[in-house]
This record gives sequence, structure tokens and C-alpha cells, in this order.
Amino acid sequence: MFFQIDLQPLGQFGWLQAGQIALFYLLAWLIHLLAPPLSRRLLATRAMERRGRPERMTTLQGLISGAITFFAFTLATLFSLSLFVDTSTLIWMVGLFSAAFGLGARPLVSDFLAGLSFLFEDTFDVGEKIQLPGLPGGTVEGVIEIVNLRTTLVRSNTGELYNVPNGEIRVVRNFSRGRFSMTKVKLTFNTSDLNQALELLEGMARDAVAELPNLLEPWQVISETGEMGERTDLTLVAKARFGHAAEMRPRLLTLVQEQLQEAGIELVG
Repeated sequence: MFFQIDLQPLGQFGWLQAGQIALFYLLAWLIHLLAPPLSRRLLATRAMERRGRPERMTTLQGLISGAITFFAFTLATLFSLSLFVDTSTLIWMVGLFSAAFGLGARPLVSDFLAGLSFLFEDTFDVGEKIQLPGLPGGTVEGVIEIVNLRTTLVRSNTGELYNVPNGEIRVVRNFSRGRFSMTKVKLTFNTSDLNQALELLEGMARDAVAELPNLLEPWQVISETGEMGERTDLTLVAKARFGHAAEMRPRLLTLVQEQLQEAGIELVG
């Protein structure tokens, strides 16, 4: 046999052992309660404050707090078992249990390992808007509310709260980390005005950067369909400051409409 469990202490089990076990788990529970402020203290160094965003600090606090709680209860369980099993036997038991637990509870283990990886990977933070495609229940999109060691809670655009296991997160589309936002404006002209309209729009693109503060660079004029008839569609593709595309679009439309009207070019639709 690989190991033997000494059953003698089990016959002598009494209030002393029960009190010790209760003390172990009481200490683990106290550590669980102290985990949030302790994680904040661990992160409250000047170096971390200079490098970290507030959202990143909140995310790390949740992950570190969950890790502290997990290890506290794990140690409490090991100390409780050590009251009945000698050290060498306990090592064998932990090894066999870990192997069996890893096979039988693979999704749970995967969730915790993925949560630990979030400590080192700056994939997303609390307060950011993300999209998680490829989940068993379908694509999830919303704002992150809580990140802990096992799950990530995402509030959808329609108000529902998604509880996503960390092990299921493979691909993340982070809308809050973009450097710019794209916007498109579709314009329809009589084909007879196409040449004049194209020259006007290309000339306006350079001046529009100064008139529209959220426009990062001159827009591009393209034809998405490449079709021409009595009427022709042109599309303005503009790069705006991140998150400002929607508010810039009406200003862009107003600017283009005024310039076309001054030049006597009629928009049709």
C-alpha cells in the first residue's frame, strides 16, 4: 500500500479536535472578511497608483481578494485533516485528491486558473464595455460590474446581469480600449453632379479637421457599391476620437450640407 491512515485518532475524537477545526475555519472566515481591505492595502503603493488605472485597481482588488479567500479555506481544510492524518499520508492524500478533483471538476478548476491569469493579463477591467463571443449561451455584450477569481459579472445593454465563468472566456472584444471610432455618412447625388461633388468633398476633407475638433484626420470619399446610374452614392468614411463618433456625425452632416448648398449641388434620396 502506498500509505496508511491512522484511525486511532478518529476513535479519540472529542471537543478538543472539534474546537481546533472550528478555530481553523473561523480564522479562514475572518481572513475572508479582511481580504477586500487587505487587497486594497497591497495595491495601495505609490508605484501601483502611478501605473494603474482606477478601473484596473478595482479589478485586481476583486481577484486578489478571491485568491486570499480561496487559499485561506484551503489551508483550514489541510490543517483540519492534519489532526487525523500524519504529514506523509496527508501529502499522498492531497496529491490523489488533486488529481481526482482536477478530472471530476475540470470546469471549476479551469475557472479558477483563468481567474488567476487575469491578475497578470490586462484583458479587461471593471466598468469597461466588452463583448464575449463564442459562449455556450451565445454572445454576451455589456459593461463589467464585478470580476472575481471564478466568475465575471457583465451587465447587458438591456439590464440583465450575466454571470460568466472565467474558464469560458476565450475571445474578448473590448470597446473601451479603442484608439478611435469610425463613422460613415452616405450621400446620394445626381450623376451629373458627381464630378463637382467629388472635388468639393475632397477639398472639404482637409479643412474639416480644423472645424470638427473630434475629427482626427481628413475623411475618405469612397463608393461602396461601385454602381452608377442616374444617381450615384458616395460614402464619407471618417475617423473620430474614440467614443465621439456618434456626437460628431450630426456636425459633419451639417457642415457637408451647408457646403453643398453653397455650391448649388443637390442631395437626392
